[in-house]
Amino acid sequence: MSSDWAPTFAAVDRAAFLPDLVWPFDMERGTSVTVDRAADPGGWYAAADSNIPIVTQWDDGKHTGTEPGRVSTSSSSMPSVVYAMLRTLALDDGMRVLDVGTGTGETAGALFHRCGPGRVTTIEVDRSVSEQARERLTTAGLHPQVVVGDGRDGYAAAAPYDRVLATVGVREIPGTWISQTRPGGLIVAPWGTHYSHADAVARLVVGDGEASGHFTRPVEFMKLRAQRLSLPGHGEYVPAEGMARADTSTTTVTEAGFVTGKYTAVPFALGLRVRDCVQAVADKREGARPVWFYGLSDRSWACVMFRDGESEAAVWQSGPRRLWDEVEDAYRWWVDRGEPEHTRFGLTVTPDGQRAWIDSPAESWAI
Repeated sequence: MSSDWAPTFAAVDRAAFLPDLVWPFDMERGTSVTVDRAADPGGWYAAADSNIPIVTQWDDGKHTGTEPGRVSTSSSSMPSVVYAMLRTLALDDGMRVLDVGTGTGETAGALFHRCGPGRVTTIEVDRSVSEQARERLTTAGLHPQVVVGDGRDGYAAAAPYDRVLATVGVREIPGTWISQTRPGGLIVAPWGTHYSHADAVARLVVGDGEASGHFTRPVEFMKLRAQRLSLPGHGEYVPAEGMARADTSTTTVTEAGFVTGKYTAVPFALGLRVRDCVQAVADKREGARPVWFYGLSDRSWACVMFRDGESEAAVWQSGPRRLWDEVEDAYRWWVDRGEPEHTRFGLTVTPDGQRAWIDSPAESWAI
């Protein structure tokens, strides 16, 4: 957090925007836990004051009960991530801001505190979530314009904006965000591909009908509902006899080099290079870990099986594409370029589509 945001951080209390029943994310165990303020006020306030993400809705509001649901669909984001994105936004006095993904309302409240009346519009697709955020904002004495709508469409009635901030992951930067932002304005949004859940914050400068810029840091956010991936089940790709009929080979790519975990550059970079592909990393059992790959344009699939103590991993591939070959080529490309981190990559968005690049737009390719 930069020092100019410190007064806002002190004034906009995260606890004022949380419901009584929440599901903080346990960073060590990698799971969500249930905390009810009525039953455990100390635990609830401790979670509110912690630098962790807190789920506030499951399964688009269809979830009932107190146990965690299936898919987290609204949350209070990790404070350090939010304030790092606010710093990246480079706000000046008097700027107009569109906040995409109201959620609890805390980020919209922070923007209002910084920018003042009539300058901040926040949009949320879920009416119930939006109404609860509006109530909490009003109670806190913060009054951004609160709109119910699809964040993908932006909100033209309050445009043009100097800044667009999304606290929801996107797979495509909507053209509406560009057209509703003044030339020279900024779009700051978590962006990634369907290859994995790995996102990175894109800081894009808006030009004449396009936007371009570097990524600033790795993150992972819930995805914009209009851009969520709906993937057929494993059996739709790999029938019972599928492994026996697949083409087989081996690879010298190692598990340690390839399966690097959250917030690392490998899955993000591979997503930039391998089109229309999803990776699924399975848990390791008895020294073996399979990693699966599924095509999005057809039913191609691949599997690489890493085993402890073996110098080569077995590979199975089937379908019109050889997905592992594509993934391995992308991995070798990443290694050959010095294993670049997120910040060496960038994104350019035009009416013709999205192009990724490394170091500068001169070396770019279509996503």
